[in-house]
Amino acid sequence: MRIAVLSDIHANREALQAVLEAVERLRPDRLVLLGDLVGYGPDPGFAVEMAQKLAAAGALCVLGNHDEAAVHGPSGMTAHAHEAALWTRTQLSSEQCAFLAALPLTATLAGALFVHASARTPQAWPYVTDERSAGQCLAASEAALIICGHTHQPALFYARPGHEPVRFTPRRNLAAPLSALRRHVVVVGAVGQPRDGDPAACFALLDTERAEVTMVRVPYDRQATARKIAAAGLPEWLGMRLQIGR
Repeated sequence: MRIAVLSDIHANREALQAVLEAVERLRPDRLVLLGDLVGYGPDPGFAVEMAQKLAAAGALCVLGNHDEAAVHGPSGMTAHAHEAALWTRTQLSSEQCAFLAALPLTATLAGALFVHASARTPQAWPYVTDERSAGQCLAASEAALIICGHTHQPALFYARPGHEPVRFTPRRNLAAPLSALRRHVVVVGAVGQPRDGDPAACFALLDTERAEVTMVRVPYDRQATARKIAAAGLPEWLGMRLQIGR
């Protein structure tokens, strides 16, 4: 089975449209949305509307912390994230808020566990950023493969039985193997706000038959998104960071 995994869209219409065009060309068997449909970006209504349509067509979708903040109000967020969450709430319909509120924290497909942040207390939104946090994520689940987002930085963690995970940084558009002798945490990067120094949108293509995952990078019109961020009155830095991928 080939599964396209999109995380951290962050209300970036231009990035989402470019990625969905790439997904259509790849023709995966299933689509998974890993949360944070909204937050930071200027088009939250469009992002949720597309997620609703994709879910109606069979896509899996889980909740992200920015989705939760848009529905229930921000708490413990950075100043920019807090401001964007309050603005986002004013842009969503009651139906769209209800859709976000009903999203689950986790989903399973083809033996893999999908979660926005980590399998370890997913409702607390911990980050998987290093070997220690990857080990905690694996310890919280029996799944051999856990797919998550949240950090906006693509990464793979390989774990042999009885050993700490080892981190690997995947190359753009090159498949990385997933060994049957190891457990894995795959962090898929971000569609709408990459932070790994590459400003191109990122999504993952998981191939369970070939036992590999590819971080697919897709260029998009970042300047158009930045202009809309400024026009909406959102913090200027949210547009600037799209240009540098940080």
